[in-house]
Amino acid sequence: MEKENGKKYYIVREKAVPEVLQKVVEAKRLLELGQAETVQEAIARVGISRSSFYKYKDDIFPVREEAEGKTLTCILQIEDCPGLLSSVLKTIAAFHGNILTIHQSIPVNGIATLTLSVRLRSDRGDEAAMATAMKEMEGVHYLKILE
Repeated sequence: MEKENGKKYYIVREKAVPEVLQKVVEAKRLLELGQAETVQEAIARVGISRSSFYKYKDDIFPVREEAEGKTLTCILQIEDCPGLLSSVLKTIAAFHGNILTIHQSIPVNGIATLTLSVRLRSDRGDEAAMATAMKEMEGVHYLKILE
């Protein structure tokens, strides 16, 4: 149990979650994936009432989706200068990115290739803003993000 803003949170196994809450999660998933255009369509497909959906929609979510987020591979060409790699890593941290792997080649003609695997939490990280911030850094010559 973890407290955040005076609220208690619990992690329970799916079999312990009432069916109505599981259906709320499914309705939210249908809406997020565009498989249902309206709340009415989503709740009709999963078989719950509109009031049940609105009563619980902000209180239930799958832990895996919130915690894991999106994994990206970032390829950069950077100048071989002191502190630049550190600045790139600080930028990723500022956007709530978690470094999974990192590899930097030996610099050739003062330029090194940097490959990073980064996990951005879907509820906190902003991939586009992070990429823009890194591209604008002095000493970064190239940036490509693979998903």
